[in-house]
Amino acid sequence: MITITNRQGKHLSVVVEGLENAPAIIFSNSLGTDHGMWQPQVASLKQQFKVITYDTRGHGQSDVIADTTVQNLAEDVIDILDALDIEKAHFCGISMGGMTALWLGIYQPTRFYSITVANSAAKIWNEEGWNTRADAVIENGLADLVATTHTRWFSEQFDYQHDALAQRTIQSLATTPALGYAESCRALAQADLSTQIQQIQIPTLVIAGAFDPVTTVADGVFMQQQIQNSELAVIDASHLSNIEQPELFTQTLSQFIGSIQ
Repeated sequence: MITITNRQGKHLSVVVEGLENAPAIIFSNSLGTDHGMWQPQVASLKQQFKVITYDTRGHGQSDVIADTTVQNLAEDVIDILDALDIEKAHFCGISMGGMTALWLGIYQPTRFYSITVANSAAKIWNEEGWNTRADAVIENGLADLVATTHTRWFSEQFDYQHDALAQRTIQSLATTPALGYAESCRALAQADLSTQIQQIQIPTLVIAGAFDPVTTVADGVFMQQQIQNSELAVIDASHLSNIEQPELFTQTLSQFIGSIQ
């Protein structure tokens, strides 16, 4: 694990694995998790790629940063690429990370071969809901969310209790700084890229979870219809589809990336 300093002078925790001179792929975690959620994908893809994972600001080992916007989340990715001297990469983000992917596709397309937008939406939930959740987390901590999160993250078909990565990911929510979580909630409250995503020209993969109650298949269909050079894959999973269906997720991503090079 290395630490890079972003343009705001704050620290981001980054992990680089795989082949030094291979094409780079960078993964961005969901709200309330950390870089470790990508373990199955890293294990598979590091045989042929330079694989970068990082803790989104306010999560894991990365600094909590006040007044965060989705633009800030995306600019952190550019700062990581710059620090690692990577001119261009594939990008895959899930949920909040998917919103980051969309922003990068709109405003920084020259830095990416492709974006993958997993279990996300051009607008996730609503402003009032996010701000209310942020206030509640600041006041009461994350314990209430931890107790119910499995109902949103995983489907009833998935035995999350006996899946080591699912348990570790739930634990990462329990250890996420409340202020970092709340800052991300407020960023998502303000984020709406619905009208801008038509501008995306680079190859885009949209992955939706058939049982996802948070970012629905309809959200995925909307993005696929708006983004010209895009395709949609629906996976039998809930919100964290890369953990619930790791092999299928990785295979879908690999085939998409393979079709570009």
